[in-house]
Amino acid sequence: MIEILQRGEDNAPQSFEEIYEQHFNTIYKVCFSYMKNIADAEDAVAETFVKLLKKKIIFQNAEHKKAWLLRTAINICKNNLKHWRRNNKDIDEYGNLEMINPFQKNEVLETIMCLPKRYKDVIYLYYYEGYTTEEIAQMT
Repeated sequence: MIEILQRGEDNAPQSFEEIYEQHFNTIYKVCFSYMKNIADAEDAVAETFVKLLKKKIIFQNAEHKKAWLLRTAINICKNNLKHWRRNNKDIDEYGNLEMINPFQKNEVLETIMCLPKRYKDVIYLYYYEGYTTEEIAQMT
């Protein structure tokens, strides 16, 4: 068992495993709501509990513990999402790359490209490039 991190409501010692089991589902749901996929949500949950281990925080009560875990998870998710957006590249930078499988079709993308220009551009920029609606409004 990993060292005691907090005393429970009845002032009994509580191990990391107990905290993890008690709060995993809540933290996972919050992370999934931000990240929108299982793998990234699991990574954010893991990072949240690693921070708990590294900080060795003594919580004032159960509510303080839950609030800290939730806030930490949300901040991790937001930072990961910001990081992803910062790494978006302009599509022109990829113009000279060879296609891995030139015969593979993306029917959804083909359907989107058949839309009128004003709809096509907005959908492409939002879903494929990751721009926010405010950024798209400024561009168009």
